[in-house]
Amino acid sequence: MAEQESHAFEERNEQMEVRRAKIETIREVGEAPYAERFERTHTLGDAAGLADGEEGVRVAGRVVAVRYFGKLAFGHLHDFSGGIQFSLQKKQLGERFAQFKKLVDVGDFVGIEGTIITTKTGEKTVDVKSWTFLSKALRPLPEKFHGLTDPELRLRRRYLDLIISPEVMERFKKRAAIIRAIRDILDSRGFMEIDTPVLTNKASGALARPFITHNNALDIDVYLRIAPETYLKRAVAGGYEKVYEFARSFRNEGVDASHLPDFTLLEYYVAYWNYEDNMNFTEELFKELLRRVNGSLDLTYQGTKISFEGEWPRVSFRDLILRDCGIDINEYDTKEGLWAAVSERGITLDDGIDVRKAGRGTLIDMLYKKVSRPKIVDPMFITRHPIDLSPLARRNDEDPMVVDRFQLVVNGWEIVNAYSELVDPVDQAERFREQAEARAKGDTEAMDVDNDFVLCMEYGMPPMSGWGMGIDRVVALLTDATTLRDVVLFPLLRPE
Repeated sequence: MAEQESHAFEERNEQMEVRRAKIETIREVGEAPYAERFERTHTLGDAAGLADGEEGVRVAGRVVAVRYFGKLAFGHLHDFSGGIQFSLQKKQLGERFAQFKKLVDVGDFVGIEGTIITTKTGEKTVDVKSWTFLSKALRPLPEKFHGLTDPELRLRRRYLDLIISPEVMERFKKRAAIIRAIRDILDSRGFMEIDTPVLTNKASGALARPFITHNNALDIDVYLRIAPETYLKRAVAGGYEKVYEFARSFRNEGVDASHLPDFTLLEYYVAYWNYEDNMNFTEELFKELLRRVNGSLDLTYQGTKISFEGEWPRVSFRDLILRDCGIDINEYDTKEGLWAAVSERGITLDDGIDVRKAGRGTLIDMLYKKVSRPKIVDPMFITRHPIDLSPLARRNDEDPMVVDRFQLVVNGWEIVNAYSELVDPVDQAERFREQAEARAKGDTEAMDVDNDFVLCMEYGMPPMSGWGMGIDRVVALLTDATTLRDVVLFPLLRPE
């Protein structure tokens, strides 16, 4: 294997030297090896739809293939819109035919002008009348079927993955379409998009470990936001009634198929709604999104059929865990009692968290993720979470030990987290105090105290319900991607 890699490296170096030498030759024939611009009349996708006989068609793109048959050549150009075949004939190009053969390699960018024809094989083609060199590629592209099979290398060299794998480009085009459709749906319902800070004084808005950095100008430590929640709520306190943000968020936690340290989080908040209004709208939004970008309420993810048809079930957190492992979390008001019940049943909580330091809420969440979440396939709303698991949610009027909250789970992934928001500043301050105690005892996911947010609440907030959704997870589901890294253009990786 080492000898093969060494041989491949030497071969690449030789090809690079040959390509590098062509740069001066390109200049000698009056071309620029790296041109300033090229004026196109059509994208390649548009050109492929033109009728035969259309003249003066000017297109540009990367040469991804070229074959020579004596005085005739055929090649393919690609751009963002697609690709098209081109043909070169020596009888009409003269010396420029030989120059193309001598100077242009697969991977280079060229501009061509010609007439649209259809070949005997039925392929739409630009019959080239003239061509212009645009940019020399010094490195050869990997072979289409053999050159980029290592999954990690495909992430590190995503630009190559996009070039040689059309399905990858289509996945990211669909990602953009999904985000655009969600924006259209929210905007059509009267929502307004705003921006909130990425650098914050407090790591609030979710139960998660933050990234910490230092602001030199202010000489203070700051956090990368783990969620935009508290700032969006501040906006509602200031008068916004339907507000949302596509927020790049950061959590210093484990990386796996469904978790990334930096990810795109969509959150919205609506004044005067409760969590049941929010559940109803969530189902409506998802079904409209699926119809727009999927064309159906049914999809297949990694061989598993998932149906979004009908009314989605709503199951309480307590009932779900009781059904799946026989533990009634309401019977254990301390983490010690709950941990004893978990241990008695031989349940292993392997979430990378020290259960001895975890609070009761974190322990319940770990239990749910172990025994219940992996069993859920079709969309399900999970409701009525324990209060110590939801420090920013409104306490239920009938049962003060739970909150008015729901999660939407699909195929074992938590897609949406939402609740009737806590707007009582006294209750919020007390919950922050409890979180601080859990944090002092070693619970690294407990939330930090945010006195400025409490101050905002003391000026008054309307009743509201909020919602958070991981965009990357939704894109993965709708594009049949195995991991979230497959739907993020340039995911964070260890340096080579």
